[in-house]
Amino acid sequence: MAVPTNTYQTYAAVGEREDLSDIIFDISPMDTPFLTNARRDTATMTLYEWQTDSLAAAANNAVIEGDDATTSAASATSRLGNYTQISTKVPRVTGTLRAADTAGRADELSYQISKRGRELKRDMETALCGNQAASAGGAATARNLAGLGSWLSTNQVQQGANATTPATTSGAPATDPTAGTAATFVEANLQSVVKKCWDNGGNPGVIMCGSFNKQEASGFSGIGTLYRDAQPSGPMSPGSIIGAADVYVSDFGQHQIVANRFQPAATVFALDMEYWSVCYLRPIQTTELSKTGDSDRRMLIAEYTLASLNEKASGKVYTTTTS
Repeated sequence: MAVPTNTYQTYAAVGEREDLSDIIFDISPMDTPFLTNARRDTATMTLYEWQTDSLAAAANNAVIEGDDATTSAASATSRLGNYTQISTKVPRVTGTLRAADTAGRADELSYQISKRGRELKRDMETALCGNQAASAGGAATARNLAGLGSWLSTNQVQQGANATTPATTSGAPATDPTAGTAATFVEANLQSVVKKCWDNGGNPGVIMCGSFNKQEASGFSGIGTLYRDAQPSGPMSPGSIIGAADVYVSDFGQHQIVANRFQPAATVFALDMEYWSVCYLRPIQTTELSKTGDSDRRMLIAEYTLASLNEKASGKVYTTTTS
């Protein structure tokens, strides 16, 4: 059907106002499960140190009636430490852009500060959960904190083959664990690492893994909440069936399975969160930087480290497949 002659359409018109939504849609993931759930403490120096100790092995303790007392052997505590790491984000916006009428935000600099702040938390989660070694840094070298993966050595199960355990120096991991040949994450190895943690006094209530291993864990026989009832929306509505594993039930209790987008994908952590602490020499803060022209800068900065208060309480399954 033809349009009537001389009908004026939007295609020919000049002067229509744009229709730009005042909402900015961003689906970038923001959840940082380890950073959010770990203890928070204060550091007072770039090398944060702590001590660990353990009891003597239990034994059948029997002495002769009337015998002299025998002095029990004493052992020294272990002194451990980790270096603080500095992480920053620096947004910079021109005066013109700050004065312009922008959709979705009143001030471009404020919006960029908020955005960079979310990015900084993701960077911190990545560092805290990483396999990188500790580094004291230097005049031209940044300090690095030893990440979660490099601390765990007592209760570990190698899923694949030919991987190595990191070496330590000055009470902190000094080399990265070297990945070997990967293999599929299996339930027997999860059970094994949980048992190792429990035998050493730990209670690993959190199983943290990447998306691929989260789906692998959903098929384990120990899953407790594969099927979950939901409130019905009508008198004949069935409950929902959730195709995800939230809780794993082992011989040693219940373990919450948590997916983490920012941890090493080839590692599954079994964590007793009571023994992990994020220690801040400088908590996340925003500093106004001096003007050098027609622009404004802000620096978001955090200086922090990871304290493995007793790594024997947690464990890992490593060199798993990731796809």
